[in-house]
Amino acid sequence: MITRTIKTSLVLFLLTFAFPLSLYAQTHTAVPIKHPVYHILEQAQLRGLLRFQPSAKPYSKAVIISLIDEILANDSELRFGVLAAEERRMLQQFKVDFNPPRDGLNLTRGTYATEHTWNDIYFSGEAGLGLNFEYTTSYFPFAGGFKQPLAEDPDDTDTFAGADHPASGDSFWGINTGFDIQFKGDLGRNTSYGLLLAFRILRAPRPALGRYNTYSADWYDRKYYINRLITTYSEPLTAFPYTYEVMWDGSVWYWGHVDASGFEGWPQTLSIGYFMLPEMAGQFLNGHVTYRIASIDREWGSMSNNGSLMLNQTAKPFIGAELTFIPFTWLSFSSITGALEFGWDMETTRGGIKNVAATFQNFFSMNILELNYKNYFHVGLGGASVWAKRFELGQIFPLADTFLYQQNGGDFDNSGFLVNLMGQYPGIAKSWFSLFMDEISLGEVDRNFFSMSRMMIAFQFGTSFTIPQVGPLSFNLLTIRYTKVEPFNYSHTREILPWYGDLLMETNWVTAGRALGFYTPPNSDEILIRFDTMPAIGAKLNFQYQLIRHGADYGDRAVFGSSLWSELDPTGRKYMRKFFLHDGAYQWMHIYKVGGEYSFASTSNLPFRLFAEIGLVHSYFTDIDSDIAPNSGKSSPYQVVNTPQYPHSLQVIGTIGVHIFPKF
Repeated sequence: MITRTIKTSLVLFLLTFAFPLSLYAQTHTAVPIKHPVYHILEQAQLRGLLRFQPSAKPYSKAVIISLIDEILANDSELRFGVLAAEERRMLQQFKVDFNPPRDGLNLTRGTYATEHTWNDIYFSGEAGLGLNFEYTTSYFPFAGGFKQPLAEDPDDTDTFAGADHPASGDSFWGINTGFDIQFKGDLGRNTSYGLLLAFRILRAPRPALGRYNTYSADWYDRKYYINRLITTYSEPLTAFPYTYEVMWDGSVWYWGHVDASGFEGWPQTLSIGYFMLPEMAGQFLNGHVTYRIASIDREWGSMSNNGSLMLNQTAKPFIGAELTFIPFTWLSFSSITGALEFGWDMETTRGGIKNVAATFQNFFSMNILELNYKNYFHVGLGGASVWAKRFELGQIFPLADTFLYQQNGGDFDNSGFLVNLMGQYPGIAKSWFSLFMDEISLGEVDRNFFSMSRMMIAFQFGTSFTIPQVGPLSFNLLTIRYTKVEPFNYSHTREILPWYGDLLMETNWVTAGRALGFYTPPNSDEILIRFDTMPAIGAKLNFQYQLIRHGADYGDRAVFGSSLWSELDPTGRKYMRKFFLHDGAYQWMHIYKVGGEYSFASTSNLPFRLFAEIGLVHSYFTDIDSDIAPNSGKSSPYQVVNTPQYPHSLQVIGTIGVHIFPKF
């Protein structure tokens, strides 16, 4: 009797506490986008074991379990891509992991769960604890080491003021350590809820590289636009380039300064942060319609893992309402509207609340329509907008295209359009092309179309090959792709908007100060070669090479349009030209790394998931002749340089961590 009373009280507590906050979930809540099961789903789709799925990820547990059943059912009908025995066992194990017992204490997952039926309505609840320990370190065998104190005058026009490049022999360390408290459950068979509260001790040092002029005084009629010198920082020294993700909401507090005035924008030294990931999700019409209101990692419109040009999984989670409708196997439609989060003051890099958020008050809306022909061809068409907060039904209504509708509201918004084309031969390979257009103006096209700075686009093409099982290596996938992000793409000129007085408002493609779209910044390209494999149940390995080239966004050889905060001249834009690698200084980064993880929870009932990664980053710069000014509007030859501003470096980076009480 006492046990039953305790269980009933726990359910009532969970429902009372969780429901008003619109939480995280158990049956219909999302499986995290970085879970290894998405690698298997991509493989199964390529093999022809699974029909094309909507590119709006993540998927719910209920959806993934049904997809695994579909894969297992289709296995016997294929000529190519048939599952090996070990691969079938992996799929069966994932089904067990995604549908754990919901009654009592589970020491492997660190949860206490209960379920019951009341008046013919099913309810379940689960409370859990998670612990995360992650340590990262880096070492520079050789590096430039130039240092220059930050100028005290914030209006100092020296674009190299404040440099702090690592020197040969320097080493750095960072941590991401803390605990999670989770509440999950179901309200009936078609609705689920959940909440994740996380607290972290963080450290991610990054040096100042110099200053960047977001708006050039040399451009034509500036009207009310003003110059803004921002301090440019490197990517965190203990993370591979463009991989670090913000693991806190709003701001952090330096250790020992946890008070209302202690907000900081970045965990430069030991800091404390927190974040909250709520979710409520469900389905109706027998699973043809799914909905979700949540703050979670997402990847929409991607043709390969971590490849989306519009909403990438590296973006900071934001609260958003989603809807996916699948009326036919060959047609799906997905829509999302969410509230973006402010970052930090780009001039002082401090945190805070009112000053930073005053000029960043944005929503994000995206719709994507996808059509499939059997398992051979896929077409995706999507539109999206970053728009200042206001009551605007046309941006919220799923069937109104955001890219076209923004013209009706006065063209104050930052809108983009996505096209995905993919073809595959099941069991062998797939190839794709993606194009993202950020407010191009066809009326300004001339014979120098591709050199016009006004043509703000990003594009990607690639191929993935499925490789049969080799020894213990299962679900083998080789991906080769090229991505180009043109200057000023994802950025937007600050504007005075009708709803915010005389403030210059930001509408660039960011949330929490980081990119929403592809992870490399404007004026960059990437060659990626990656091999993924699963050598055992609970294990995943990857080997990766990248070449990333990016226009310098600091110093006196900086290239226009190389920062998310760049501002394209609204009146002189038709005269501006871009010449990738041939119009200023560019950083070249050769990145080699290997990583993996292993979950003991799936095989040994031990509450541990281990993960590690190690690799090298070789960086150097090229520049045009020093007697030719950058951004001159002409293409010039370039050569490798090694200067205090733009030095060579070699960096070794390693990460190791353990997640205690891993849950799915």
